[in-house]
Order: sequence, then C-alpha cells, then structure tokens
Amino acid sequence: MSDELKRMLEQVHTGITTFDFEGKETPCIVIDPKKYENIRAKVEGQPFAVNTDLNILQDGLGNVFVEVVLTFSIGNIFEKFLVNAKTDLQFFETLANTSMFVLNSPESQYGKDNVIAIQLPRPEKAHDALEIIKSALVPKNQ
Repeated sequence: MSDELKRMLEQVHTGITTFDFEGKETPCIVIDPKKYENIRAKVEGQPFAVNTDLNILQDGLGNVFVEVVLTFSIGNIFEKFLVNAKTDLQFFETLANTSMFVLNSPESQYGKDNVIAIQLPRPEKAHDALEIIKSALVPKNQ
C-alpha cells in the first residue's frame, strides 16, 4: 500500500451512512455533535443554500475517494468530508436517487430528530459522479 493511499485512508470520514427518512432511503453524514449544533444554530429558521462539490480522487487501481465540500450561503460555514467510495458506494447510489443528503449528530435518532437536509440544485451532477465513481472502482491495469 502506498504512503499516499495510507494517508487518504486515515483522513476518511467515518460517519457515512444511509437511513430511512420519511419512507425514502437517504444518504447521511454524521458529524460531531458540537459541530452539528453550531451549524444548526447558524442556519435554523433562515433561508440558506449549500454549494455542494463532489471532488473525485482516484488512483487507477480501483481506489476512489470523494471529497464532499459544503459551502453554506450563510454563517460562514465550510465543511469538507472525505468518503471512501469503495466502502461507502451506497451513499452515492442513494444520493443519485434522492438528490439530497442530511447532516446529523450521533446523538440524534436518524429520521426522528431534526436533521439538516441539503438538496442538490443539480441532480444530474450526482448521477454523473456515481458513473465516474463506479467506473473508477474497477482497476485499470486488469
């Protein structure tokens, strides 16, 4: 295993999951409770938008990581999560289906307590990203 791959694996965000949200399987990023409460305090009750970038990083050997970058329109909030697409492919499959994901705290019950729902303004970008991810998960040297 290369040093770069080890470094990437060490940076992977562990709170990546999906859950049933109002009858629909929904991707979820679980974040530190303090960070979650801080974000909620800044955006709650206000209209806001979230620019969501999916930066796909691949090595041609079947290792794919996606840097999920969130820039909120209010509150000076910027968050970055590194996701291992090999182990969390379902996150991206459900993202392509729902065109939304949620931020949640580990102290909340998924789908029961308030969540921060983020709707993707361009659903086709999630579909495009999923296709790139699936293609990149297949090693190119076979």
